[in-house]
Amino acid sequence: MSFKEEYYFWRIVYYLMSEKKYRMLNLSPNENEVWLENVFEKQHGVVKIVRTDLDWSNWLRNDVERTKRNGERIRQSFYKNRLNVFNLYITPLPPVDDYETALGWASSAGNERVKVYTSLFLTNDLSDSLADFEQFFGKLPIDPVKDVYEPYEVDAVKKAVMQLASAEVKRERKIFEAGKPFFTYFFLAVQVVLFFLMELMGGSENPYVLLQFGAKFNPLIVEGQWWRLITPMFLHIGIIHLLLNSLALYYLGTVVEKLFGRWRFLFLYLFSGFFGSLASFLFNPTISAGASGAIFGCFGALLYFGLVYPHLFFRTMGMNILVLVGMNLLLGIIIPNIDMAGHVGGLIGGFLASGILYLPKQDRFNKRWLFFLVTVMATAGMLVYGFTFPNV
Repeated sequence: MSFKEEYYFWRIVYYLMSEKKYRMLNLSPNENEVWLENVFEKQHGVVKIVRTDLDWSNWLRNDVERTKRNGERIRQSFYKNRLNVFNLYITPLPPVDDYETALGWASSAGNERVKVYTSLFLTNDLSDSLADFEQFFGKLPIDPVKDVYEPYEVDAVKKAVMQLASAEVKRERKIFEAGKPFFTYFFLAVQVVLFFLMELMGGSENPYVLLQFGAKFNPLIVEGQWWRLITPMFLHIGIIHLLLNSLALYYLGTVVEKLFGRWRFLFLYLFSGFFGSLASFLFNPTISAGASGAIFGCFGALLYFGLVYPHLFFRTMGMNILVLVGMNLLLGIIIPNIDMAGHVGGLIGGFLASGILYLPKQDRFNKRWLFFLVTVMATAGMLVYGFTFPNV
């Protein structure tokens, strides 16, 4: 191979990353093969580019099969129903034997979910190769087209590709590190201290002690003790209840606080707890307490993050979060004495609060106002209904 093949390899990669918004999935150690992905590109969600000297079609066919297998792994990891892979080989000349049947669309026997389109980019036939490439991805901006490229030209394009890849990694890292957790640990400390105070006063499972510390109790809320819509999120009934919620808060709270920042997290957590208590006030007449509503609000915040960054969400934590939410809601239905209304209310409250706050460095005022209006109307409606038709 000459510098010509290497130049076009990096030039095409740069074009797809900079103009078509593909992201580098993997670069082989010898830098002869790269995988790119763009989940918003429906025709070719994944592109594989190989720089090689194609001598025999048998190698090409075997590599196409390998591409199908790797494509299936990528499809599963992205939880996609179907995936199209554009498989491009940059080579001076085509194989010396019959190779045409290895080109075009192909899929594995019994698996139509992954389809691979194989194409050759022949550097000794640049006009046709550039025209074929243009049909799928638009015109490759190379002017002038040359037959010989110098090492410094290759290095310049390669450096530009690496800078793009590095910038994307840094951008994603900043999204996940908008703030350092503080209030997560603060709320953990508060609920532990209050639990031990309750134990000293007669036990956290004692209804009288719970009422003294501010547990949610509908008759007292109706009488005007509105703070019982806020204080329950800091109280727990029994050591198991405390341990489970503390564990959930530690893992979920730190993630959400890193994503949203300290002050956004503070509002989000408190509002979720309040909204969960408000939902419980409407639908659950029994005495209740716990941080579950606020913790489900963290789930709601992560679901909102998935709405804003669907690709990043599913590539990192998405399916795990959806499974956890589903399992917790299912447990709330199956296991008696769980305040399901508080859980669902907290989930909705966290989602709405996230829409009002939005994520750091994002600016969508129209959507924020929409979330704000929906939240105000929902909160006001629930309060009016709860005090007009009290569930006592």
